[in-house]
Amino acid sequence: MRPILMKGHERPLTFLKYSREGDLLFSCAKDHTPTVWFADDGERLGTYRGHNGAVWCCDVSRDSTRLVTGSADQSVKLWDVQTGTQLYTFNFNSPARSVDFSVGDKLVVITTDPFMGNPSTIQVKRIARDPADQTSDSVLTIKGPQGRINRAVWGPLNKTIISAGEDSIIRIWDAETGNLLKETDKESGHQKTISSLCMSADKSHFLTGSADKSAKLWDSRSLTLLKTYQMDRPVNAVAISPLLDHVVIGGGQEAVNVTMTDRRAGKFEAKFYHKILQDEIGGVKGHFGPINALAFNPDGRSFSSGGEDGYVRLHHFDPEYFSIRM
Repeated sequence: MRPILMKGHERPLTFLKYSREGDLLFSCAKDHTPTVWFADDGERLGTYRGHNGAVWCCDVSRDSTRLVTGSADQSVKLWDVQTGTQLYTFNFNSPARSVDFSVGDKLVVITTDPFMGNPSTIQVKRIARDPADQTSDSVLTIKGPQGRINRAVWGPLNKTIISAGEDSIIRIWDAETGNLLKETDKESGHQKTISSLCMSADKSHFLTGSADKSAKLWDSRSLTLLKTYQMDRPVNAVAISPLLDHVVIGGGQEAVNVTMTDRRAGKFEAKFYHKILQDEIGGVKGHFGPINALAFNPDGRSFSSGGEDGYVRLHHFDPEYFSIRM
């Protein structure tokens, strides 16, 4: 499995997202410029220029025509995927951390950071079919969680919003009213900041990764803890295979400490675990810094990782991978 090295960012990667067909890969980094690549051979197709700060997150519509990006420049931008033109900008009074299209792409859920006395918020915006009709009104605004909300995604059938972040608690909110429906308790939940959250393809369960050196699999309706995967390092990124019962987990020590250790000791590999049995299957080495982003191709035959080193590494699985027996 020889990785394809994709060098297009000058700063650490923050997020990776495939289009639904799996032909395009979108990458976000701290260098202000989201980039789109051919997911097959890693050719860079283009960039989306207009942000003025680190871009933390992106999502692409089901038909791959619209891209939404959230940035530290306190804005969320809506782009035309094909031409790279900005269609609309939602302005906030604090950095935008996470964006996620609803099923049907009519709504987007956005989280904003606590900043200059403003609390963190979860906001829902309606996306107009015609950009000329787009408004910046929020359909729903939720406040409450302390600290940064690192990720908020839509639950099954857009009925709920699932959020997680610095206070290490996962919460499920009613997407209509904004009422808190469920939250994790300290015993079964994470002990430290939750860095990442990844939904399964059918939205029946989701995976969270945390600085407490573990990743946990949850039922997305009942918020029951299903599995826990123990690591020997903080987890920055998680992804669920859409094809096999595998999860991939990435992380590494803080970038601050990297120079003090050997690159082998930094533990910068993406580790594969069996989703059901919780056993480690193997690892993919290569990054020279912590892994900040992971994504599986929707066909489950390749995955990509983005690192603190500014590289995106695209891995197409060997045939042997599909016949691993536990």
